[in-house]
Amino acid sequence: MSAIVGDPNVLVIGSQSILGAIPEHLLPPVVTRSTEVDIAFFDDPDGRKADLVDGGIGEMSPFDSTYGYYAQGVDTSTAILPDGWRDRLVVVTNANTGTAKARCLEPHDCAASKLAAGREKDLVFVSALLEARLIDADTLADRIKAMDISTVLRQRMLSWVASAR
Repeated sequence: MSAIVGDPNVLVIGSQSILGAIPEHLLPPVVTRSTEVDIAFFDDPDGRKADLVDGGIGEMSPFDSTYGYYAQGVDTSTAILPDGWRDRLVVVTNANTGTAKARCLEPHDCAASKLAAGREKDLVFVSALLEARLIDADTLADRIKAMDISTVLRQRMLSWVASAR
């Protein structure tokens, strides 16, 4: 996808960013069941790169039909993330990425973002990571405390984490 937009710095921002830090074979199936990969770029002020991703390898594209998954171009502000998340990004480079550097959310940052979204699928996702001990509840609570969110949302998220222990 970096070739599609001419930018080697790709940010994987959604649930599938978990694959940058934790090998798929260690993850519960519910965590990897999404067929959508949310992709953003640090330098995309007008959303042009996100649009190119959608057009090239987005939902219902030939890529999606061939491989069974797709990328959705999004903005870096799509997710609510804890302070310092950029410093904790997991960089993925290998033979498959060529000159591109995929930056994936650190698992606790990803989980905090999912809890802020608060959809049922997000709660299931985070619960599975906690149950498999792939993330730590105390670290997750610390990340929630470092989010720029309302007091009500923060307390709801912290209560959920406390009950999920």
